[in-house]
Amino acid sequence: MSRTTPPRPLDVEALFPELAAHRGTTTRLHPRPGRPDATGSSVGGPLLWPADEPWPVCTELHAHTRGRRPADIHRQRQILTAAWQRDPKFGPTDEERILLKELGHKHRIEAAGPTEGLPLIGVVQLCRRDIPDLPAGPDDCDLLQVFWCPFDAHGPTGHGMLLDLRWRRSWEVDHVLAKPPQPQVVGFDGYVPEPCVLHPEQVATYPFAGLLPEELCARIAAWEEELEEEAEQSAVDGAAEPVGYQYDLSIPPGWRIGGFASWHTTDPTPMNCRTCQAPMRLLLTIDSSEWDGGSGSWKPLEEQNLPPHPYATPTEITVGRWGELNIFACPEDPRHPHRQSIQ
Repeated sequence: MSRTTPPRPLDVEALFPELAAHRGTTTRLHPRPGRPDATGSSVGGPLLWPADEPWPVCTELHAHTRGRRPADIHRQRQILTAAWQRDPKFGPTDEERILLKELGHKHRIEAAGPTEGLPLIGVVQLCRRDIPDLPAGPDDCDLLQVFWCPFDAHGPTGHGMLLDLRWRRSWEVDHVLAKPPQPQVVGFDGYVPEPCVLHPEQVATYPFAGLLPEELCARIAAWEEELEEEAEQSAVDGAAEPVGYQYDLSIPPGWRIGGFASWHTTDPTPMNCRTCQAPMRLLLTIDSSEWDGGSGSWKPLEEQNLPPHPYATPTEITVGRWGELNIFACPEDPRHPHRQSIQ
């Protein structure tokens, strides 16, 4: 089933005609539970990975011998989903709660050899034929595969995320790796995705307000303040929040390709390529939620009657503290190292 973004509550270009010059597009991926195959785009699905090519691993030295088993995480989610669908008021039975507690235990495993590395988790696979805003990869590559380490133990702080992006030509893969290696335990449940098929939809989008010309940004802020004052004066119980540029008119929530990054948690940070200094472009946004109370106007028409839990979190991936991960790529050469920001 396709997913359709509702029309925006207001025509933002009618209010601020200058925005037409800043309009872009982004492809909302709309991941939803399903059974993806290795030849298509998916989150948490099987990857088109050659059988004769080594699987990506994390070689950084960090603790990774204690955590939860991925199979236990998947099983726990299945039990909870079935229980709440069966009984929305009370959820799991007493017997299920005992099993859920057991599945929640952490385990310690024997450390792998220093040269083996820790298998990365395949997060998402994206095919250019499926996704309008996915840029071309290097040397005509049409397939992007994103991996990450299941432990927050990287970078200068020792608590950062490790990402690995791979481009390839899909038509060159003859024999697919049937059973990819996976980590025995993970440090964070939110790094383990549930298999989802994608329902790509291209929509219009506009830059984060703080990156617009100063005069235009000020006019938008004044307009929003006026709407908020009118809402306070009316003071109708249960009235909807006034429309806002950030959450209703510019950048959609959820997983998406291309468009503009949101900087709602931090001030905007210049994202220039560290290899050639070119301004980088947003490649992929990985979001903890498809919508929430502040961004409900973006909920697809096909899902208007669904509550946020559990339908707004189909992938079960959590970024930071329920935020979103923005991954930037160099437009001059996709082989240059990516950059990232968590909002």
